[in-house]
Amino acid sequence: MPGVSARGVWRLTGDEWFFPGHFPGRPTLPGVLMCEAIAQMGAIAVIAGGSAGGRLPLFGGLDAARFRRQVGPGDELTLEVTLGRMSSRAGKGSGRALVGDAVACECDLMFVLVDA
Repeated sequence: MPGVSARGVWRLTGDEWFFPGHFPGRPTLPGVLMCEAIAQMGAIAVIAGGSAGGRLPLFGGLDAARFRRQVGPGDELTLEVTLGRMSSRAGKGSGRALVGDAVACECDLMFVLVDA
């Protein structure tokens, strides 16, 4: 729902640049990239809702990140974000990444709105 929440899917093929080195013999999606994907989904929710007023939402902070399961090649990661308080300069939200029904990552986000 624009301006309130967003949902998207990232299908990991195994051909992604990070898998060979993270970790050799046990390819795993780096947690920081899961958080970045959640933040990008949040930016989509902010822009789609029109509350950005033509400004660009940037990743401003991360709190309470928890990693609950490994994610690897062949997994389909569902990204869900719900926006919270928004002002003309910043906003907050919470998000999670799931594989099937299993939560892989959850975190609280802060966005900073800057001139585009």
